[in-house]
Amino acid sequence: MTTKNLIEDLRWRGLIHQTTDEAELSKLLQSEPQTIYIGFDPTASSLHVGHLMQVMMLRRFQQAGHRPIALVGGATGMIGDPSGKSEERNLLSPEQLQSNVDGVGKQMKQFLVFDGSSGAKLLNNFDWMQGYSYLEFLRDVGKNFPVGAMMGKESVRSRLESEAGLSYTEFSYMLLQAYDFVYLCREHNCRIQAGGSDQWGNITAGIDLGRRMLGKQLFGLTAPLLTTSDGRKMGKTEKGAIWLDPDRTSPYEFYQYWINVDDADVMRCIAYLTEIHRDEYDSLAEQTASDPGRRGAQKRLAQWMTELVHGAEGIASAQRATSILFGGEIEKATDAQLGQIFADVPSVETDRSVLSGEGWWIVEALQKSSLVKSSSEARRSIKEGSVYLNNRRVTDMDVRLTEADLASETVLVLRRGKKKYALIRFTTNR
Repeated sequence: MTTKNLIEDLRWRGLIHQTTDEAELSKLLQSEPQTIYIGFDPTASSLHVGHLMQVMMLRRFQQAGHRPIALVGGATGMIGDPSGKSEERNLLSPEQLQSNVDGVGKQMKQFLVFDGSSGAKLLNNFDWMQGYSYLEFLRDVGKNFPVGAMMGKESVRSRLESEAGLSYTEFSYMLLQAYDFVYLCREHNCRIQAGGSDQWGNITAGIDLGRRMLGKQLFGLTAPLLTTSDGRKMGKTEKGAIWLDPDRTSPYEFYQYWINVDDADVMRCIAYLTEIHRDEYDSLAEQTASDPGRRGAQKRLAQWMTELVHGAEGIASAQRATSILFGGEIEKATDAQLGQIFADVPSVETDRSVLSGEGWWIVEALQKSSLVKSSSEARRSIKEGSVYLNNRRVTDMDVRLTEADLASETVLVLRRGKKKYALIRFTTNR
């Protein structure tokens, strides 16, 4: 992708929300490869779906031949950005902060290439802030920062007017982020900062500080926030954030999140988050408008995003789990996978010893699971062909269940009809 194509691509995707000087920025990008940075606050040891907008922005610039810098805020993370927040964050311990920095840094390497002529850089602003004394910072940076300009920023003004107010600690955040831009320009020739639309005040503060301290013109670019059509932030469920760490959000749960995106939001998600080309995008948009029941756009979005974040193995696992949910035969599953797939399905426990010897009569198992109320109802259901063991139809009412029938290490899945599921978990009493 060329720089010209990059700007056009960002525009049709709706990813250009604000720029400081679009004409000059376009000229700069076409003159020679540039360095662009985006900051990430290490508030957790994993990135989540909300971060993907900015991760993909860096990725798009790199694919157009520019050098991205992913800046992890080991220093700014000690304070917390007040932008878009209604109250002050809890401060993290140095140990927790370092763990978060390490986790976020590791994940960045999944999405960006860190070698070659346009190889990405992963930096931590704690490295240049840790030796800066308070007095030195005030002399070098503070004197170049007009308080009136800071008070005029929406992120500051809204918090000052809120019930929670704004502490001096958070008020100082803007100075630190602005100085990051100056440092990166001076040390890495970085003249462009990007971010979400809530970062506009911080970005323009850095541009002004760069002009005052370095006498250079710097540039800013923001993208819209990832929200639903009714204004809610995307990437959250009733269980919490959708994380990129598979130990926090499994590939199956990640895949299901995108499969269930609303029709009103799916095409915007595809434009914002994927690298799907315009012709395929138009085809999916037409399909969604004419036949939304097929959920073709959602399936393509889920497949693309899950493969990006979790790789080929992750998407295969997620699709296999989805097949199980819709009646596919269950084999080679784990307790954890079945727990995720059937999270809302009733389960009962019984002693594993019932599976030994001659085994456990299927009729008794159905009664234990509460899928039927009596043995006669169990027999009738089997005769009608509506009973399934691990999603395989049971046709013999004399079947005896043994350990060979387990769907995973300790779980057996029973189904009656199309949708009535029950899990039986086998425990060992010693």
